[in-house]
Amino acid sequence: MIFKNKSPKAITYVLFITFSLFVFQNCSTENIDLDPDNDGITGTLDNCQNTANPDQEDSDNDGLGDACDDDDDNDGIPDADDNCPTVANPNQEDFNDNGVGDVCEDSDGDTIFDAVDNCIDIENPNQEDFDNDGIGNLCDEDYTAPISPCEDGMAGIYPCDGYDLMGFVDVADLGGVEGNDSWGWTDPTTGKEYAIVGTNTGTAFIDISDTQNLLVLGTLQTATTNSSWRDIKVYNDYAFIVSEASGHGMQIFDLTRLRNVTSAPETFTTDAHYTGFGNAHNILINENTGYAYAVGTNTFSGGAHFINIQDPINPVAAGGFSAGGYSHDAQVVTYTGPDSDYIGREIFVGSNGNKIVIADVTDKASPVLIKNITYGSIAYAHQGWFTEDLKYFIVGDELDEWNFGGNTKTLIFDFTDLDNPFLDTTYTGPTTAIDHNGYVKGNTYYLSNYSAGIRFLDISDIENGNIVEEGFFDSFPTHDNTSFNGVWSVYPYFESGNIIISDIEKGLLIVRKSGT
Repeated sequence: MIFKNKSPKAITYVLFITFSLFVFQNCSTENIDLDPDNDGITGTLDNCQNTANPDQEDSDNDGLGDACDDDDDNDGIPDADDNCPTVANPNQEDFNDNGVGDVCEDSDGDTIFDAVDNCIDIENPNQEDFDNDGIGNLCDEDYTAPISPCEDGMAGIYPCDGYDLMGFVDVADLGGVEGNDSWGWTDPTTGKEYAIVGTNTGTAFIDISDTQNLLVLGTLQTATTNSSWRDIKVYNDYAFIVSEASGHGMQIFDLTRLRNVTSAPETFTTDAHYTGFGNAHNILINENTGYAYAVGTNTFSGGAHFINIQDPINPVAAGGFSAGGYSHDAQVVTYTGPDSDYIGREIFVGSNGNKIVIADVTDKASPVLIKNITYGSIAYAHQGWFTEDLKYFIVGDELDEWNFGGNTKTLIFDFTDLDNPFLDTTYTGPTTAIDHNGYVKGNTYYLSNYSAGIRFLDISDIENGNIVEEGFFDSFPTHDNTSFNGVWSVYPYFESGNIIISDIEKGLLIVRKSGT
């Protein structure tokens, strides 16, 4: 009875369910297009559903694809009116009025916008800038490509680490059979850089301002006879040259004459010749005072021979210093170091073979010996150079590797107190090659290491005894043995970063730190 009374309602339910199933079936079988723009991106994944844009580019990251975004860079300027529609530039700057906004200008067509292009007018898509000055190599007047970059440990035939070969002149083209000392000069008027290289027959002068086209301007022949030993320094645009050749004296050459060479190579003559001594092993100049110091001469027991060169072509003998004995090499400075007793004094430090000598040579008539220094396993104290703060003096003993064996040793003396200097630490190199001339520039010690080439030592933590080789260039690739082959000297003081190497067998090489 109850069923019968409720049957009309049950029938209604059944009919409703049946109808719903019918509707659902029809809806589920209806074809819904989830990719109306047919770009392969479906549904809500497509940032522009009705305009094909398979790459889904969205320059302004606003979730709306560029293809259907009327302000792609979201700078408030509709694309139709925007002079740079993909890079925000609400001020619409257009310096050259060509209709392209400055921020997306690409003058050279290398796909690098001018705003970030390091060489705007010359196509350079790789943006190479080896000297890291913000100007691309292709439009950088200060950049010259190396003739042999240091790659995978080699610069052409030369082993290297971090230094490129910029240029090369064979020793024969320098007028000699063997090379020896070298120095440099920068013309204060033109800014050109010149290498001055000694050979067994004389001195060569080379314009190195274009390292890819080095030009030997001429040579100055030895004053008397040929010699394997020649030394050069520069003061007030004059070169001062000495030699172990008997009776040689000191040649003086006006370097400004190099500006006017028209038929290179020329054979030069001296502008003056000082004959107050005959042979000399080396010459040092204190540019602050205008005094030259010839050492290893036949005067003053081989000690320093003083010459006033304030008027370069009229040099005047000014006495000498014999108390320390024979000096092989030396450095003379107007002292500004940590020892207050000697501030402002002219200090001479001689490498004297069996010792190192410190002297006060301010009073040329009465020079004063300050200290004689010896050290263990001394063989031949050959040459040394101050650190720039004058706190340390770095010495090369030329014969300790030869006499006692072992790897290259460089001696670091603490000169904080000139009256009580002491050997602070010893740096040992990676080869058995002999050390020769060494110079300091900033935190780098440039070591001429004969058959091991030129070694670049980081001395920034010298105070804690930490010296690290930061690179090298080996101009004598045959071997790194204990022998008198390879690099004689180095000159690291050019503003350009170019470094002169004078090599006994090779001649002149110019190197520079990679990436500078």
